Order: sequence, then structure tokens, then C-alpha cells
Amino acid sequence: MSAPATDRAEPEPASPCIGVCRLDPVDRCCLGCGRTIEEIARWPTASVEERRAILARLAARRPGSPMRPSRSARSALDEAG
Repeated sequence: MSAPATDRAEPEPASPCIGVCRLDPVDRCCLGCGRTIEEIARWPTASVEERRAILARLAARRPGSPMRPSRSARSALDEAG
């Protein structure tokens, strides 16, 4: 008898690294994968839940995302703050 589908472990999220490892000098996120240096360092020991949270934050950081301000908007915020 096989285990129900709900008992199966979900696959671990794959690393978003694409081998282009350079930090953007403005937003301090990797130009390749979009992660912060803290997220990159945490990835190898992060739980599946933590990895999923990192990937969700990456989706919000992607250019064109409604949750990510444009670079010009970020610059205006930096100047105002």
C-alpha cells in the first residue's frame, strides 16, 4: 500500500543562482539571482519554508513587479529619506 499524496515530502526549491554573482551597488541585490548577500549566505542551511520565503521575496523584487518600485522611484525615496 502506498502512502497518501499528502504524506509525500515536497521537493526542495532549487537555488535561483544562475552563476552571475555581482551585487548591484544601489539595491545590494545580486544581478544574477536577485538575492541579498544575507539570503545567499543563508540558502545552504535554510529550511524548505525559508527557501520558499526567499523565492517569494525574489518575485516581489523582479523588475516590473507591482511590489518593486522602479530604480528612479527608489532613488527619489533615498533622496527624500
